[in-house]
Amino acid sequence: MQTARRIPERRVDIGDEATITLEAYADTIVPGAKRWPGDRAIAGVSSDGGAVAAGALDLLRWDATGIHDGLEDLAGRANGHALAYAERAGLELDAAVPPFVALDYDDRVRLIQELTTPGHPEKDFWVLLSLFCNMAFDSAAHLHTAQALEDGHPGLTAMGITQPDTDGLWRFQDFGYGRQLAAPHPHTTHSGSPA
Repeated sequence: MQTARRIPERRVDIGDEATITLEAYADTIVPGAKRWPGDRAIAGVSSDGGAVAAGALDLLRWDATGIHDGLEDLAGRANGHALAYAERAGLELDAAVPPFVALDYDDRVRLIQELTTPGHPEKDFWVLLSLFCNMAFDSAAHLHTAQALEDGHPGLTAMGITQPDTDGLWRFQDFGYGRQLAAPHPHTTHSGSPA
């Protein structure tokens, strides 16, 4: 099988505060299990691997997303919105962690609902960030699928994606229509174009 040449990839580095804030955001989109008992980014409302375990930060930092250079700004905005939310709700936040991380899970959800509601001036940013967090879990777009499965990717595993055959291709064991379809026309091209 011919291997396609890949465009060189780049992943940006972001600071600790942006990292933990974006981890908390990703965990709100697809919750996962805490990585250790004192893990503040992960709310711990799930016992399975969520977006963070699926590599959401690796995906967000990838230049293919187009938002990689704006992650520090997004984290700062998330924390600014968290402070305003806490003030409106009368919450006292733990200053030891960034404001978004200091919110409990239910408040994180309510804040993201506000940010992604039609009419919010920053809605497009937050919907895009949410989509990438979801994408890390449900498609592992930043990883080679076979390798992700071999490494136990939580999203692909949860969806029941199976390992490929020994030649690296996926095939169905049963015919989707309950019977074998007609064989391709003998003049069908290698790329699948009809004769």
